[in-house]
Amino acid sequence: MRLGVLDVGSNTVHLLVMDAHQGARPLPAYSHKVELRLAEHLDGDRMSEHGAEQLHNFVREALRIAEDKGVEDLVAFATSAVRDAVNGVEVLDRIKDDTRVDIQVLSGADEARLTFLAVRRWFGWSSGRLLVLDIGGGSLEIASGIDEQPDTAVSLPLGAGRLTRDWFTADPPPAEEVRALRRHIRTEIGRTVGGVVRYGRPDHTVATSKTFRQLARIAGAAPSSEGAYAKRSLTHEAVTGWTTRLAEMSAAQRNTLPGVSIGRAPQLLAGALVADATMDLFELPALELCPWALREGVILRRLDVLPSGSGVRL
Repeated sequence: MRLGVLDVGSNTVHLLVMDAHQGARPLPAYSHKVELRLAEHLDGDRMSEHGAEQLHNFVREALRIAEDKGVEDLVAFATSAVRDAVNGVEVLDRIKDDTRVDIQVLSGADEARLTFLAVRRWFGWSSGRLLVLDIGGGSLEIASGIDEQPDTAVSLPLGAGRLTRDWFTADPPPAEEVRALRRHIRTEIGRTVGGVVRYGRPDHTVATSKTFRQLARIAGAAPSSEGAYAKRSLTHEAVTGWTTRLAEMSAAQRNTLPGVSIGRAPQLLAGALVADATMDLFELPALELCPWALREGVILRRLDVLPSGSGVRL
């Protein structure tokens, strides 16, 4: 069947259409995304009317596209930007009243669990105990386990976009701001290490998300044009070196690096600081990149529960 997943993220709102059925690997058929940057539309702790209107318009557009592409079932979810807004539920209720699209707000732990599921299905049981890291716009997810459900799933407010907005005042940021953010990140991650590694050291360490993909690309990994099956990895040594270099570069200069988009360039330094701290504190010399992440996890979970579950029949 043809399924659609609508991902309302902190940076990007993304409609992904996939051909999938139980027992088979989902195949992407169509992708439509826009950088709404909803996290930047938070006025204090409320989503602005402008941000809410932009999201509402995108959902209407996504529904039209889904119908054109023959989508039978649409699953929609939102992450930290909507989760952080005190009026987030109100905004989503208005959208549901108009479009019938029920956008579910995922908890940070749910994000970690669903991303972990996608990684497990991609690499399989032979990977043993997995440790999965995902740096989003609003949060960092860490999950570890031996099965399809992780033993532990942690979400920290250490997203690359959030940290850039909250900690940096210039481009490039002053050295003292970089050091202060580095200390903050390491303190927050350090509190979680014991609770994760108590279940055992990982056999396979994996990263997902745009931040890790961009860091891997500028460190020499294969470009996206080589396809999902090209093996990509990222060493801690490379992350450490690039973190130092990125701190001295402006966003415009980062944008000239391979694989770094103009929209993501400003927050790449903060993301690199998170990646460096996580790999250091968990003693990870290298990570393998997984092309599947949260969206694929949502689709896989939906397939697991068919014909029951929530979704919009189109």
